[in-house]
Amino acid sequence: MKTKRIAITWQLSDSHGWGVFGLNLALQLIKMGGPTPLLLAPPLFIQNDTGRDAILKPFVDEQIITAQKIETASGPVMGADVVVLHALGNAFMSSPISSRFIGRKNIGVSFFEETGFDANAITRAKKFDRIIAGSSWNLQMMQAAKIDNGVFVSQGIDDAIFHSAPEINKSAHKNTRFKDRYTIFSGGKLELRKAQDLAIEAFKVFHRNHDDALLVTAWQNNWPTTAESIKGSPHIQRAPKIDSNGDLRIADWAAGMGLGGHQFIDLGWVANQEMPSIFNDMDLALFPNRCEGGTNLVAMEAMASGIPCIIAANTGQIDLIADNNCYPLQTQTQIAPTGSPAEHWRNSDINEIIAVMEHAYSNRDDARRIGEKGAAFMKKRSWEIQVQKLIDALSDLL
Repeated sequence: MKTKRIAITWQLSDSHGWGVFGLNLALQLIKMGGPTPLLLAPPLFIQNDTGRDAILKPFVDEQIITAQKIETASGPVMGADVVVLHALGNAFMSSPISSRFIGRKNIGVSFFEETGFDANAITRAKKFDRIIAGSSWNLQMMQAAKIDNGVFVSQGIDDAIFHSAPEINKSAHKNTRFKDRYTIFSGGKLELRKAQDLAIEAFKVFHRNHDDALLVTAWQNNWPTTAESIKGSPHIQRAPKIDSNGDLRIADWAAGMGLGGHQFIDLGWVANQEMPSIFNDMDLALFPNRCEGGTNLVAMEAMASGIPCIIAANTGQIDLIADNNCYPLQTQTQIAPTGSPAEHWRNSDINEIIAVMEHAYSNRDDARRIGEKGAAFMKKRSWEIQVQKLIDALSDLL
């Protein structure tokens, strides 16, 4: 093996998907003993974690020195014994750091939601020695465009904290926090793609029949201006306003959509390591997302926690659906014309969402069994397992 380091171009974090992926990738590489991670962006954590921070400290200290070298270099810095993982967005666009630090081998890591690649996008993709696709759907779209350097490796879950809690513990915990409420979780940064509008519309109808229902959300957005896209929904007239701290005023916005305080709780910012205690209080989770380039990390963590999950059967989320391990939303209608960037985005049917919620509410034992199957499914997708799969997929390049 020629490679001593694996460089990560994106920011490690405990508050958004890319960041959680990077964090767990780095921690697993350290645990494996080599190649070790080389951080190219400063981490940003919203909650202290003494153990995590101690493990990462030498790598974070090194990042500051590396950043100075990159900034003062007259051209791109070359890592002779480094393989670089480059974060790629739609059209295989990378961040500026990718042009400033180049490895012995250069691997793209791609989670895209827009398709219909033009010639420039295809050329960018083919420059990488390999591309890790975040879902089998992403890989299929690449192959359809004659991009043949891809391989699918799913994200993972931290099975040390995301696992099914004993039912007796769940009941005791819920009695102190939500008492006798029927709790439905919805998570993901607020935007049209994540379909919070469909969650709201379905829940409003469901609540008319079940006054004990409570919608619990984690909808904050690290890029709050992208929340403006929610106005593209036929159900929504306006996007949330942004407060003086740059955060979305979710609760005010939900109230304007017709969700009163007794129906709705917004959790605000929640660090990833705090999510298990939230999930332990949930009866059901709802993910009617219109498109996922990856496999929807929040849904994976909810499933791992034993929550019965309602999941739209489209795009990257299809990788999560198997053997009665969730409630799949099968009615998926195309929302954009063929050939457009959003050609593969899908609307879930609100009536189907409501019907599935009603079934889960009325059939608690069945819902519990589905939650258990979801948790068992996710045990095979821990970060330890998935990072090893990533290393195996790159073994000939390392």
